[in-house]
Amino acid sequence: MYYNISEEDIFLFHQGTNYRANKLLGCHTINWEGIKGYRFAVWAPNAIEVQVACESNQWDGSEHVLKRITDEGLWVGFFTDIPENIPYKYEIKSMNGHKLLKADPYALQSELRPATASITPILSLHEWNDQEWEEKKKTFDAHKSPISIYEVHLGSWKMKKAGKLNPGETRSAEDFYTYIELADELIPYVKSLGFTHIELLPLAEHPFDLSWGYQITGYFSVTARYGPRNDFKYFVDQCHKHNIGVIMDWVPGHFCKDEFALRKFDGEALYEYADPRKAEKRSWGTLTFDFGRPEVQSFLISNALFWFEEYHIDGIRVDAVASMLYLNFDKSEGEEKVYNSYSGEENLEAFAFIRKLNDAIFSYEPGALMMAEDSSDLPLVTAPTYKGGLGFNFKWNMGWMNDMLSYMENDSIHRKWHHNLLTFSFMYTHSENFLLPLSHDEVVHGKKSLLDKMPGDQWQQFANLRLLYGYMMAHPGKKLIFMGGELAQYAEWKDQEQLDWHLLDYPLHHAIYHYVKALNQFYLAYPELYELDHNSEGFEWIDPHNIEQSIIAFRRRSTSGEELIIICNFTPNVYYDYKVGVPEPGTYKEIFSSDAAAFGGTDQLNEADHFSFPEKWHGLTQHIKIKIPPLAITIFKRKKIINSVEEAIQ
Repeated sequence: MYYNISEEDIFLFHQGTNYRANKLLGCHTINWEGIKGYRFAVWAPNAIEVQVACESNQWDGSEHVLKRITDEGLWVGFFTDIPENIPYKYEIKSMNGHKLLKADPYALQSELRPATASITPILSLHEWNDQEWEEKKKTFDAHKSPISIYEVHLGSWKMKKAGKLNPGETRSAEDFYTYIELADELIPYVKSLGFTHIELLPLAEHPFDLSWGYQITGYFSVTARYGPRNDFKYFVDQCHKHNIGVIMDWVPGHFCKDEFALRKFDGEALYEYADPRKAEKRSWGTLTFDFGRPEVQSFLISNALFWFEEYHIDGIRVDAVASMLYLNFDKSEGEEKVYNSYSGEENLEAFAFIRKLNDAIFSYEPGALMMAEDSSDLPLVTAPTYKGGLGFNFKWNMGWMNDMLSYMENDSIHRKWHHNLLTFSFMYTHSENFLLPLSHDEVVHGKKSLLDKMPGDQWQQFANLRLLYGYMMAHPGKKLIFMGGELAQYAEWKDQEQLDWHLLDYPLHHAIYHYVKALNQFYLAYPELYELDHNSEGFEWIDPHNIEQSIIAFRRRSTSGEELIIICNFTPNVYYDYKVGVPEPGTYKEIFSSDAAAFGGTDQLNEADHFSFPEKWHGLTQHIKIKIPPLAITIFKRKKIINSVEEAIQ
């Protein structure tokens, strides 16, 4: 026993199965032989010597030397004279005699950039008040439930000091809203719009604002940009109080090369692959984790579990899965390629790691959302590991997103030549448990905002945007929209400025805001739109073949057999007495239209009830004659007929 460290914990760490390695390594307050102090533990197998350099010892670690306790390179020390809440780093002497100053990979707190040290932790005083939420989560069936996600970059949703930065200028912490302030502003806003979840771009500590958190240096440190870690706990607690789930982007695929962080941590490649052909992600300027190394597996899996247990988050979106799975992902022409032992390009260690990750998370957090952002066409991403799958429970449908945005960018007169882009996703939509993303990646780096992608005059642009959102809601799969989409921003996402909130003063933009709110409320009210998202019984075509008029019609069903009739018109033409096949005789009522005047439309509504005609159409026994509004989605539902006194009483 070394300072309350068990032999079992050490064994599991070096075996790659210590899924709470953060309780073993890092800086922790302990009582050792009746004395209170900090225990420091770090993995550095190639080090000759490890010391703790900190503010209180004038960054000279000679009086705070760690002892190597395993042949595999675990170093431990216990000190009573290091204060709480001060910066520290590990001073590591490498095999070549160099002295390195490294932030603690397992630090719970870190300095605000541009400072780079870890912080000795203080006791977490937050008392959780989300017991009811956590209890419900145990029986939450995500596949049959509505999930509508608002994706947020906390640093640019709102700012206290708005406006552009000068070249080379960096935002100060005073410019940002704190976790506490965001709890008071962001959460009610998201709740009022009807979203069920907030997804946060990565909040692990990172030095460079423009990486948006995707190039991490402190995997266990929630970023200090918006306040201390207890304040982030308050933020999550308040989300749960308002029945909003919290999903966080998590980045296990790569890490940044900053000298103070994981790169050549003890003087040699440790967290990254030793083979630079496998380690380097040159297009991103980052390094790939060595997924075959047991200690790295313990580090990453314990980190994922840490965010669930320490901060009560409800899910993680695993970033850039394809970059992990394929050895030559995004390699440019001329770069030397690398192959596995079977001469394939699959990273077999990454495949095994991901399965291990998902098995571990679901064993501890059965209600977790594990979402893969995977751009490949690999099958079985959301199949259980025991069936040969990767074990995620959701996958981002990047194919749908690319096809739909490509389709919508075409002028309506040309869309008939690209009809396959509109319908192709239904060929595979039930092959995985999909989420439909309109994310931050689609509205930045010159890709234009969603509104600016839409063709036509101003009215057509707004109508097209409403149609895109409506079609997404009606399509099988869970939903995600990036912040600002509800404002119909003309400008793409400006990651150093706040959203264009002034747009709400303009009628058309305010109408889109109102539309997104109404669309979410409609989605939540009709189980037909979510209960059978991942079951082929929940969807059936009525007519996918009207290429000439760019009109499609389909049915969505719930587990109880209720269904909606959905018609989408991707041209600005209005059609009268348009025949749509329906499955049963009766009266059909329009219950939603994106063309309503309140949403900025032309108000070409079907206000009267529509009786079905007993004539076969679209392969169905009945049909209705309706008005098809321009560039719009319209939804009908059969009115129930009371057949008996008993039903009337009920």
